[in-house]
Amino acid sequence: MAEKSSVFDMIGPVMIGPSSSHTAGVVRIARAAIRVLGAAPEKATITFYNSFARTYEGHGSDRAIVAGLLDFKTDDKRIKDAFVHAKERGLQYTFKSVGNASTMHPNTIKLNLQAGDRSVEVVGQSRGGGVIKIVEVDGFTANFSANQHTLIIDADDVKGSIAFIASVVAHDDCNIATMSVSRKGKNELARQFLEMDSGIKPITLEYLRQLSWIKNIIYIPNIDL
Repeated sequence: MAEKSSVFDMIGPVMIGPSSSHTAGVVRIARAAIRVLGAAPEKATITFYNSFARTYEGHGSDRAIVAGLLDFKTDDKRIKDAFVHAKERGLQYTFKSVGNASTMHPNTIKLNLQAGDRSVEVVGQSRGGGVIKIVEVDGFTANFSANQHTLIIDADDVKGSIAFIASVVAHDDCNIATMSVSRKGKNELARQFLEMDSGIKPITLEYLRQLSWIKNIIYIPNIDL
């Protein structure tokens, strides 16, 4: 099925920088990643792939990704001085590039982030017009855009768990826009990614967290709110 386009896709976001793919999309990938981490990162290894690997310095994607890790929005004038602000905040970062990853989207970034004892690996694609897709989290296949409210649930791979979680979310008057499930093996931990049209209530999140077979929940409100 072809992906739907919106007016936002065509005109792009309000942003700082020469290209929505190389600046706005990059900022948004980083802002989504730090929400998956759940903290301000202290260390970051940033890997640019394919087209990004060849152009990230000239197009300002290096400053954009660091700005996103500092949680600057796409129209923040501080983006151009992101390296200075990162030094002030003590953010340590390393850039890597892989120019020929044939299985990956041309504009792909992998972020390995660390804050204290927390760490996460997030792979994102910048798809033009500021639109992004987070395609992998800690080795689990994902498929969310961060345009909507996102729920990431780690749970034991028990029978009926997907339907049960969907039912709980529905009873909170949240419409599920997309849902995907990834697991690394039969009866192993499963990771569910749900995109919702509206936010979920704190009491519903607390209820889900109390269930013995649910191991972890990450809730990411729309990052443009």
